[in-house]
Amino acid sequence: MIRASVAALPADKPRYLMGVGRPEDILTAVENGIDMFDCVWPTRNGRNGQVLTWAGPLNIRSAKFREDPEPLDPTCGCPACRRYSRRYLAHLFRAGETTALRLLSLHNVAFMLEFLRRIQSSIERGEFAEFKAGF
Repeated sequence: MIRASVAALPADKPRYLMGVGRPEDILTAVENGIDMFDCVWPTRNGRNGQVLTWAGPLNIRSAKFREDPEPLDPTCGCPACRRYSRRYLAHLFRAGETTALRLLSLHNVAFMLEFLRRIQSSIERGEFAEFKAGF
């Protein structure tokens, strides 16, 4: 459907796809000519305990994070990763603290911004296919 829709849109205008938020889906959309996205997926999943990382998604509700002193993603510079451990964020989430929902959502939005920056950079370098395959 994306290919069919893009074919009907002007090539000299930005192409917007609504409701696509999973990184894998964004890669497919970009590959097919989409320029802009908007979706609640990163924040909704953050509020449900799912965290996006470069090593793959994490579910902060998992018992293994109760004692994990690492940041959500060691490569991320967002405030949640710089200031808080997985252990603390898992505690906040289990305790029903709304701060956890905000911090996990903040992290996911920061991840998505960096993800999109990397996509843009890979396109500029002519290496999008390699970036997609590596992701």
